Amino acid sequence: MRIAVVDVGTNTTRLYVAEVERGRVARELTRMSRVTRLGAGVDTTGELAPDALAREHAVLEEYAGLIREHRPDRAVAVMTSAVRDASNGEAFATAVTDRHGLEVRVISGEEEARLTYLGATDGRAPEPGGAATLVFDIGGGSTELVLGHGAEIRFHVSTQTGVVRLADRHIRNDPPTAGEIEAVTADVRAVLEAAVPAALRATPGRALGVAGTPTSLAAIAQDLEPYDPTRVHGYRLSAERRDAIFARLLALALPERQRVRGLHPDRAIAILPGIIILTEVMGLFGLEAIEVSEHDILRGAALRYAAR
Repeated sequence: MRIAVVDVGTNTTRLYVAEVERGRVARELTRMSRVTRLGAGVDTTGELAPDALAREHAVLEEYAGLIREHRPDRAVAVMTSAVRDASNGEAFATAVTDRHGLEVRVISGEEEARLTYLGATDGRAPEPGGAATLVFDIGGGSTELVLGHGAEIRFHVSTQTGVVRLADRHIRNDPPTAGEIEAVTADVRAVLEAAVPAALRATPGRALGVAGTPTSLAAIAQDLEPYDPTRVHGYRLSAERRDAIFARLLALALPERQRVRGLHPDRAIAILPGIIILTEVMGLFGLEAIEVSEHDILRGAALRYAAR
C-alpha cells in the first residue's frame, strides 16, 4: 500500500510518502520538512494566528501537489499539540480537508506518543533481558516520552512542554538572558518530574531521541552541510557534546545562530529551548548519551494507517 502522511506540528509540518508491505516500510518515496510555526502564540492567545494559518496553508498546498504526483492509496494528516489546544483548531482541521483533500486526524497526546514509539522502534530487536527502550519526541507544543520493550508499551505520557511554547512563555531577549534560561529550565524540570513517576526513572537499556532538536544537534556535531539523514540516523549524542553545542549557540544572536553549519536557519529560533528539554530528559533518566533517530511519528503513522 502506498500511503502519504503529513505531520502538522506546532513548529514544523512534514510530508512522508512510503510503500508499506506486510506491516513494514518497504520503500520511502518522499520526506520533506518545512518550519511553519503554526503554534506560535497559542500558549498566550489560545488561537492559531492568521499569519501562522497562512504559512501553514501555503505549505499544505505545496504538499498536496506532491501527494497527487505520487498517487497514494491513502493520504492522512495528523495534527498534534497546537491544533489540539487552539480554540479554532477544529475549524482549521475542517479547512485542511476542504482545501487540500487530506484525511485529517487530530490525535491525542496519548496517540501521538504511541505512534512515535511505533515509528522509532520499527524493525529494531527488543533490548536483551527485558530492558526498557525510551523514546522521546521534543515537539513545538508538547514532549512525548514512552517506555517500552519490543512492541509492548509500558508507560507513555504527553507533556505540555515544547520548544515554541517555552520560547513564547519565557524568552524575550536575543540571546536569552541567564534568567530566561533558568526560567525555561525550571519550567521543563517541574513538568517532567510531575509527569514521570520516580519508580520509572531508572536508566533504560536504550534511549532514542526523535524530531528536530536531536537531529539538529547530530548535524551540528558532524558539521553537516547539507543535512544528511543517513549520517544523522543512529548518531550517538553524548551529554558532553550536547553541552558544548548549547554553550556555543547560547553565545550567539539569532542571525549568527542561523549561519551555524548543520542547523537549519528556521530552527535557530527554537533550538535553545529544545536543548534544555533534551538536557532535562537525559538528566531525569540518568543518560550520558542518546541515539538520534530519523524514524518517528511519520513512520509510525504510515504503519498504523496503512494497516487500517
